[in-house]
Amino acid sequence: MRDAPTPSADGPLDSLYGFVERVTFHQPETGFCVIQVKVSGQKELVPVVGYAPAVSSGEYLSAQGRWVVDRNHGRQFRAATMRLAAPNTVTGIEKYLGSGMVKGIGPVYAHRLVAAFGKDVFDIIETSPTRLQEVDGIGPRRADRIIRSWRDQKIIREIMVFLHGHGVSTAQSVRIFKTYGEQAILRVQENPYRLARDIRGIGFKTADKIASHLGIESTAPIRVQAGVSFALLEATADGHCGLPVEDLVRQTTQLLEVPGGLVQEAIAHEQEEGTIVSLTIEGRPFVFLASLAYQEQAIAHRLRALALDCPPWPTIDVDKAIPWAEQRLHLTLAESQREAVRQVLQSKVMVLTGGPGVGKTTLVKTILTILQAKQVKPILCAPTGRAAKRLTETSGIEAKTIHRLLEFRPPGGFQRDEHHPLEADLVVVDECSMIDVPLMYNLLKAVPSRAALLLVGDVDQIPSVGPGQVFRDILEANRIPVVRLTEVFRQAAQSRIVVNAHRINQGQMPDLDTPIEGTQDFYFVPAQTPLEAADKIVRLVAERIPGHFSFDPIRDIQVLCPMNRGDTGARHLNQLLQQALNPPGSGAIERFGWKFGLGDKVMQMANDYDKEVFNGDIGWVTAVHPEDQELMIRFDGREVAYDFGELDAIVPAYATTIHKAQGSEFPAVVIPLTTQHYLMLKRNLLYTAVTRGKHLVMLVGQPKAVAMAVRTKPSDRRWSKLKEWMVGAE
Repeated sequence: MRDAPTPSADGPLDSLYGFVERVTFHQPETGFCVIQVKVSGQKELVPVVGYAPAVSSGEYLSAQGRWVVDRNHGRQFRAATMRLAAPNTVTGIEKYLGSGMVKGIGPVYAHRLVAAFGKDVFDIIETSPTRLQEVDGIGPRRADRIIRSWRDQKIIREIMVFLHGHGVSTAQSVRIFKTYGEQAILRVQENPYRLARDIRGIGFKTADKIASHLGIESTAPIRVQAGVSFALLEATADGHCGLPVEDLVRQTTQLLEVPGGLVQEAIAHEQEEGTIVSLTIEGRPFVFLASLAYQEQAIAHRLRALALDCPPWPTIDVDKAIPWAEQRLHLTLAESQREAVRQVLQSKVMVLTGGPGVGKTTLVKTILTILQAKQVKPILCAPTGRAAKRLTETSGIEAKTIHRLLEFRPPGGFQRDEHHPLEADLVVVDECSMIDVPLMYNLLKAVPSRAALLLVGDVDQIPSVGPGQVFRDILEANRIPVVRLTEVFRQAAQSRIVVNAHRINQGQMPDLDTPIEGTQDFYFVPAQTPLEAADKIVRLVAERIPGHFSFDPIRDIQVLCPMNRGDTGARHLNQLLQQALNPPGSGAIERFGWKFGLGDKVMQMANDYDKEVFNGDIGWVTAVHPEDQELMIRFDGREVAYDFGELDAIVPAYATTIHKAQGSEFPAVVIPLTTQHYLMLKRNLLYTAVTRGKHLVMLVGQPKAVAMAVRTKPSDRRWSKLKEWMVGAE
């Protein structure tokens, strides 16, 4: 090895054999690694660069590749293939076990295990695991952890070796294993396209690549049918419940590069199978995912059925009840609010909508006060934890997230339904603009037939992340009573946040002038370029706002961005703000392109029903355990454990997109607005962002960008049939 050949692109590959002394770098999502290898006969460690699903110190390496001279790092071995095997020396075994690869074993226990069992330690774990408890400090719980981790690692390695050959990343391989278990390879071989449906983070292209490797022809029916389902699934990411037939055929044809006739045949087959259905909207032919079509129809029928009955409480003398509630709550309602209370108390199903400062909170509290005096049992809920917490604070009654209210239990789903309904006389649902079709369907199933329903929200905010536009369709169908609050009351009118939010919603420019005197709550900070805006945002969050307003820069201030990308996007600003507010220390770990350390503010990016943590939930890192490959995050007073391999579901949350902030309210928000984000600069997006700020809102950027947002009404229509079903059209 000392006389290794010079770098060459031609000829047979060189071979290298040795023991992994140190893992300099390993990127879990791609498998890319830089390792230092001890090669027999060489004093210096050999740097090896390549790809491996997993690698640990002490393993035996067999690699083929070429010697190269890197401009920055010098001579190294660039491996085309790498095979790793468990070590067979006492030193190698101790290094391997102490690397953190096996949960429950760190350097201390690795030394004790090797001292007790020598080279037989792997056989002990495999065949006589109860003997692990002979080692000082290893009890039944730790032994069980070691055994399970060892078994999982063995299976995962086999799966990763198979999947890495087909372009699947390590993180995706772990998720495949968690979804399919020991049957993972068999399931993938049977139908690789199920990955795009079942596994978060695996798209159709990755599944299609695997299918090609497995010999599935480009025109095979299984591929074309999967393409149809994928196109409809992609449409749900844009909020649609279905697509016009011609759009579905065109998109699938372009995706698969197959004749349109094959796509038409696949659509017909999927209709026969019942996975998709044909519908019409305004006389135009559509194809919907069957589940969403059924759920929209069920929502319409359920709401109309509920609205036909009388409220579950006895007739209330509103003229006496309102003054009594005013005295009890120490407030005076305006005439428009009194009329709203009257309508709600006389209706079994009611919608209450309006912008900031119009008194929605006051009305809900008044209604609840009157009804509780009549022994009416209310239940309050909202789509997100933050929204539920705010509803609890404003109403004085405990509110839950919809998922917790319906007692979601994986894998069985919601425990509350028509067979096990909620125990309530009144169900109040806040932030209804956030609720998508599946969630509203499951909620209405659990509302008992005798109960009244009050839906509260701001229809002018951006719609739900998931499919449908439930709240807007219910309002526009005009089949159940709606109270629209428009009057901004005197106290709220003194807030520049409220005034400017309404100006934006009406298509008028907000007042960007610097407040002359007194404590103000709305500011505009000019910045000519995105980079200048980013620099000013960091200084505002880290220094100026905490210094002037006494807000905690991490807990109280939230940066809300129109997009993830760009110099003023959430990704870049998260990097800058993390470095300024909580720079990663020696205990931080790096996974999936982010560093996570003690005290970091983080956000969950997808619903995780096992952990009961949901998309958009914000938490704080409370502990990092390298030995156990585990991170602890506190969400709303509850600590949740994440394996390092699960951290692709977590991102820093010093900055986030406006969409992710739906339903949340923060003491202070900072909003970058530059023309770099022109595609997302729309009126309802800016309106939603401004209304997230409770005490302080700061816009940073270009007046031109603000004008673009105010001027641009959202034009993207969501394909949904709920409105037609609400009005009775079939």
